[in-house]
Amino acid sequence: MHLEKHTQYFPMTITAQDVNKLRQVTGAGMMDCKKALTEANGNFEEAITILRKKGQKVSANRADRETSEGAVFIHINDNATQGIIFSLGCETDFVGKNEDFLSLGKTILNAAVANNPANAEALNALHVDGRPISDHIVDFVGKIGEKIEVVRYESINAEKVFSYTHSNNKLGVLIGLNGINGADTTELGKDLAMQIASMKPLAVDKDGVDASVVEREIEIGKEQARQEGKPEAMLEKIALGKLNKFYQENTLLAQEYVKDNSLTIQQLIEKTGKTITVPAFYRVSLG
Repeated sequence: MHLEKHTQYFPMTITAQDVNKLRQVTGAGMMDCKKALTEANGNFEEAITILRKKGQKVSANRADRETSEGAVFIHINDNATQGIIFSLGCETDFVGKNEDFLSLGKTILNAAVANNPANAEALNALHVDGRPISDHIVDFVGKIGEKIEVVRYESINAEKVFSYTHSNNKLGVLIGLNGINGADTTELGKDLAMQIASMKPLAVDKDGVDASVVEREIEIGKEQARQEGKPEAMLEKIALGKLNKFYQENTLLAQEYVKDNSLTIQQLIEKTGKTITVPAFYRVSLG
């Protein structure tokens, strides 16, 4: 009689120490680590791969989710000639205030400061601990089950750079000033940053407003005048008048100063120094 030999399979015992070690390396939850180690039959590297694949799967499933929560991170160098600002978005306020989430944001900020990437895509590609930032974000997505992304990244180089961060960390402003000629711009820089946070200008002046926005505002102005019964021949002139009003309300230099509406921002700047210019500003917000 032929007897078939059978080998009984005993799964490897996963210890609490194994689980804790994997948690320290990946930051994933205890149950996720235990499941990954069990699936990998105790193979540590394979368990890490399993957790990363979980992150990629969660990330793909949540790709169309809104990231309206999160935090804005800002860094200005020691001599205030360069500033970096970026927003790290998530889905809920709870995660946006989480220490691990904020720690991830600081890690990304440190990488940006060290490497000065040109844009958000280049920022995501920067390597931290041998892996791109985009991979670290995917790992975090797997850990917390929410979409996480770098929503926006900007940088400014100027003679002096100033910033403002709103108390909820969901709004930040970066502004540069040139042509200072020895003037003390500390107060001016702070006031301009707060003006931008409050009044949401679209550009420094009318030359910086996107052509599509100008075209849209002219069409809106014409249609409003048409609805008011104005003659067709007058529509263009009326629309251009409305466009000038739009510039006054939506470009920084033409705006009224929020602390003193007898001054425009251009006049406020000239009080500090006639040669001072604003090469750029960025207002980055979530929600």
